[in-house]
Amino acid sequence: MSDKILELNMDSLPNPARRKLLAGTGAFSLAGFLGGGVSFSAFADVKSAPNGSPLLGFKAIAASTADDIAIAPGYRAEVLISWGEPLVDGAAAFDPQGNNSAADQEKQFGDNNDGMSFFAIDDNRGVMAINNEYVNEQYLFAHGGSKAVSAEDVKKSQAAHGVSIVEVERADDNRWRVVRPSRYTRRITANTVMHFSGPAAGHAALQTAADPEGKTVLGTFGNCANGKTPWGTYLTCEENFDTYFGTKSAGFSPTAQQKRYTLKASEPERNWSDFDERFDVAKNPNEFNRHGWIVEIDPLDPASVPVKRTALGRFKHENAAVTVAKSGELVVYMGDDERGEYIYKFVSNGKVDHANPAANKSLLDEGTLYVAVFEGDKNGMPLKGTGRWIALTHGQNGLTAENGFQSQADILINARAAADVVKATRMDRPEWIAVNPHDGRAYCTLTNNTKRGDEKMPVDAANPRPDNIYGQIIRWDEQGDATAQQFSWDIFVLCGNPIAHPQGVQRGTPNITADNTFNSPDGLGFDSAGRLWILTDGKYSNEGDYQGQGNNQMLVGDPDSGEIRRFMVGPKSCELTGITFTPDYRTLFVNVQHPGEEGDSHFPHNSPRPRSSVIMITREDGGILGA
Repeated sequence: MSDKILELNMDSLPNPARRKLLAGTGAFSLAGFLGGGVSFSAFADVKSAPNGSPLLGFKAIAASTADDIAIAPGYRAEVLISWGEPLVDGAAAFDPQGNNSAADQEKQFGDNNDGMSFFAIDDNRGVMAINNEYVNEQYLFAHGGSKAVSAEDVKKSQAAHGVSIVEVERADDNRWRVVRPSRYTRRITANTVMHFSGPAAGHAALQTAADPEGKTVLGTFGNCANGKTPWGTYLTCEENFDTYFGTKSAGFSPTAQQKRYTLKASEPERNWSDFDERFDVAKNPNEFNRHGWIVEIDPLDPASVPVKRTALGRFKHENAAVTVAKSGELVVYMGDDERGEYIYKFVSNGKVDHANPAANKSLLDEGTLYVAVFEGDKNGMPLKGTGRWIALTHGQNGLTAENGFQSQADILINARAAADVVKATRMDRPEWIAVNPHDGRAYCTLTNNTKRGDEKMPVDAANPRPDNIYGQIIRWDEQGDATAQQFSWDIFVLCGNPIAHPQGVQRGTPNITADNTFNSPDGLGFDSAGRLWILTDGKYSNEGDYQGQGNNQMLVGDPDSGEIRRFMVGPKSCELTGITFTPDYRTLFVNVQHPGEEGDSHFPHNSPRPRSSVIMITREDGGILGA
């Protein structure tokens, strides 16, 4: 492909091949390698994906810029619970002026809810585990400042982070409500006691003066998305943990490892270190290593202690897509959400014992962590190729003492550095991963990457656009064997905006149209029928490159035809994130996170302070969602 322009005419392909390519390539011209990277010429003879997928049984809606939820006809969207609502008897009510104390917040629903899972108790009762990723300080604090100004402020912020576990029950009209009081209800915060397990537990890099054994840690925060195990536990994923650490020590100089995890000690996003020495990296440098893990929680056992599973590696975890291989091993796919970071896979040594759930806990402690390499198609076809998984195992693939890794624990604590050594493929911000229940193919949102195309991060086959402002969804096929070490891949959708860019690379693949245009895919989830639910966290200016896209939204895609329809739009300045279904697929829960982060929202219910909320979506006729 070095000097050629490859033309794909979709009408010339047999229908099965055409359907397979519509989602990932389409009819367009792809220029050859220029300056070491892929560059696109104008799209030619662009065709949309087939309009009329039998899998998508709802009418698409238009983009919206309103400060409210828009939903497909025949559906209703209602608030289940919002930040600050009391969870237990005796808890204080939410104060719309921001005067709730830290002690109040410990008993209230946390802020900025993100990933979540539903755990059924019976047909009409369940428990929900819901991440509370971070806080909006201007709304959390009565003083409206962007930084904590007291130790009490920091305690309140820490109490609003973590995970909220709530019981819910269904009424006769298919609406759900929060059960108060409930023996299942609890808050897990930045100060909850947790244990380490797996190969890195007890390692010197995890030891502190408060925990000389390196096996007990306080809290979880920056909890982005999630996973759910076959034995009924919840996996919460620590993402932007680095933003909580700082110092005012003049002589402090970050280590190479701290820099690799983007520590900015002199200007942290949150100034917890000013009032809590645990977050002062000069005084407690190892505390930094104790975060960035996946934490397992048992939502149905209120007395259980959360566990940080170190075998899954330490990085900025987005979510944990759990599947069981045909041979019985547990497989967890994971993305590291930062520009130029990697996609990982964990494969357990043992096999899932469905008859004895308690026997499965050790599966997350013993196994192999892999990182992905994506390579182009050998025949020069665009937006597809092959790949392989490289084991991040001590003594293999250059992961030796000579290269700075004394043990497997070193590799897991410094997983990014290990992935660098084996030359994994640097991706455009890998976020959520979801596995199609019908064919086992894994899908990953690559949200965006405005740094793609510079000398440090050239474009490549899987990340084919410079200045990637719109993002894409990539998928890989391991031929039904989730333990495989090789795979094929293609791009399901290259997001774009044909309104702002009728031609060219920023237009997107043919399944992007003026009617469904969107940017920055983030959350993902499959339902049992194989519909792919896509949530966005991108630019909502509705101007320039983003004209016609409106507020962040939720869309639904057909993996076979490639058709994508807009199903829901959120209120102003929000992200739509977190998705979980009831087992009968008659209720979908989704999160409205940080509405009004630009100071322009009063969601929900004309609130004086905008509040992140869990939304329940049902069909007016009580039917299956999306059908």
